[in-house]
Amino acid sequence: MSPPATGSAMAEPDASLPLPPAHWLAVQAGDQRCLVPLAQAGEIFPWTAVQPTPYTRTWFLGVANLRGELCGVVDLGRFLHRDQEAAAADPKLLGFHPAIGLNCALRIDRLLGLRAAEAFAPSAAGVPPAQAWLGPLLTDAEGHSWQTLDLQALAQAPAFLAIDA
Repeated sequence: MSPPATGSAMAEPDASLPLPPAHWLAVQAGDQRCLVPLAQAGEIFPWTAVQPTPYTRTWFLGVANLRGELCGVVDLGRFLHRDQEAAAADPKLLGFHPAIGLNCALRIDRLLGLRAAEAFAPSAAGVPPAQAWLGPLLTDAEGHSWQTLDLQALAQAPAFLAIDA
């Protein structure tokens, strides 16, 4: 009698199965609705103490200890130059996916959940983005505009990396 299988041999994925639809993580920063590709989003943290750093831009809030990692914290609303009507009651920190290789978290005002790609259509505005990390503007069924963000491109953008004032 042969020993039972240990699970070391993995079955090949069935190529005939459809891939799941692309999903977005929907967030709000200031008055801007944003969509982040789920594959680029890291862990979502509750707001925690941020140690301010001197001589940095106003959108760079400082550094925070997130699960033992020292991460720079960027206020996404300020970075996008969006209106900050009032301080959010329950802001969150959205970490970059570890594969991006940047210890950074974005302060967001509201976490709006997951969205399927099918829930959006290209915006009628059709204005090409001014920055490489700004993806296309999309519109949902309710007529709300959503700015897509490419965190991989953002992590390489000189304007994002230059935090000195």
